[in-house]
Amino acid sequence: MVRFTPAIALGLTLLPSVSIAQVPDRTLVPSVRPTADVSLSQAEDGYLLGSGDRLRIDFFSVPEYSGEYLVLPNGAVNLPQVGAVVVQGRTLKQASTAIATTYGPYLTRPIVTIGLLAARPLRLAIAGEVNRPGTYNVQAVSASADTGVPSVTRLIQLAGGITQAADVRQVEVHRPRPYNAGADAVIKVDLWQLLKAGNLRQDLRLQDGDSIFIPSATNVNLEEAQRLAAATFAAPSDRPLRIAVVGEVNRPGPYILTPDQTNPTNQTNGSPVNPLSTNANLKVPTVTRAIQTAGGITQTADIRRIEIRRTTQAGPVQTINVDFWSLLQAGDLRQDLPLQEGDTIVIPTATTLDNTEATKIAAASFAPDRITVNVVGEVVRPGPVQVPPNTPLNQALLAAGGFNNRAKKGDVTFIRLNQNGTVARRDVDVDFAKGINDATNPPMRNNDTIVVRRSGFTAVTDALGSVLSPIGGVFSIINLLGF
Repeated sequence: MVRFTPAIALGLTLLPSVSIAQVPDRTLVPSVRPTADVSLSQAEDGYLLGSGDRLRIDFFSVPEYSGEYLVLPNGAVNLPQVGAVVVQGRTLKQASTAIATTYGPYLTRPIVTIGLLAARPLRLAIAGEVNRPGTYNVQAVSASADTGVPSVTRLIQLAGGITQAADVRQVEVHRPRPYNAGADAVIKVDLWQLLKAGNLRQDLRLQDGDSIFIPSATNVNLEEAQRLAAATFAAPSDRPLRIAVVGEVNRPGPYILTPDQTNPTNQTNGSPVNPLSTNANLKVPTVTRAIQTAGGITQTADIRRIEIRRTTQAGPVQTINVDFWSLLQAGDLRQDLPLQEGDTIVIPTATTLDNTEATKIAAASFAPDRITVNVVGEVVRPGPVQVPPNTPLNQALLAAGGFNNRAKKGDVTFIRLNQNGTVARRDVDVDFAKGINDATNPPMRNNDTIVVRRSGFTAVTDALGSVLSPIGGVFSIINLLGF
């Protein structure tokens, strides 16, 4: 009898869809098995068989041996005449070779074809910069299309999406090698190439036993941060975020940004408060949204050196610097960084700030909508008045009702507390027809004071005690200046 060399024919049908269940109370333990780096092309070894797979095995010219077989818990299939043949950890090609070799003594032409009818549930793990790291079971419900095989991005989505601290260029997939093929493989995946160039090979299809590790970025690229926030595998943008804002804002402290707060509108005209936000249509809370929620910046804020302090899954804190002056001057939308759970925004105090910059900052979307100006002396309604930022001096006077009958109407005294602790005082001629001008009709800042004297030689000091009672420290300052 002439014996032929075993020939192998393969058939592989993959899964169209999956149902997912996270395995509770499991801790992902780093593998202690040996590993070896492999390329993406080397990673395409094919599906590895395991317990629970349902196979179609056909023997050429031996129909009585052909049929459906289940891979048993011991990793073997029970076959006619030869009994158990181990296929655990083998590809379909390797399993066909093993079965054909086993039947060599019994068949003249042991030609074997294997097809995957139904895949077993895949057990996968993910760790690092995702919102819900852990182990996941992926249950196959059919085997008719390649789309059913979960990929790297699909598992990231199931794990709640990447965090904003993730380094998507250095994703690692740890994969058990096929039967007797040596150490576990470490496959490098660059998801930035998927986002930037649509390189689908980077979205590697996963196999049973795969574990994904997403490291923390050492440096945050502001432009990339915007694109990552919009990626399909980013964290959902419709969940509340707990953040904190400290430093030079009017209401520092912890805040919860809810989805309906991410695109606020002006209460007076319904227009967007933050038209510069690059993420307005993404519903991702950004730095400007957090500052607005905290009451806006103060007049002493240094918007060139804003810091975002971000805790990574690995423990170290990332410090990300953004420059809101570039956002105001050049429209650099990259500076309006998307936020994530636990971020802390730090607004430092400016050491110097000229009037031109202060005027521009006061009109920014992240500045307060209203400021307080103290108008004292001979006006119709003396006391604090609420006006929009950059309101000129003459309009602030009108907000207090204008001069009363006893007022000296030619000029007023303008007082400003500087950020270095000094007090600036000057007399300003009043002309209600003038436009805004730093010298003759200065724009108001928060807590500026306008003093309107009585006509003639009578000083305003005799009335200040009752008029200034709600204003606090302004009365003491005016006394020190000799009123």
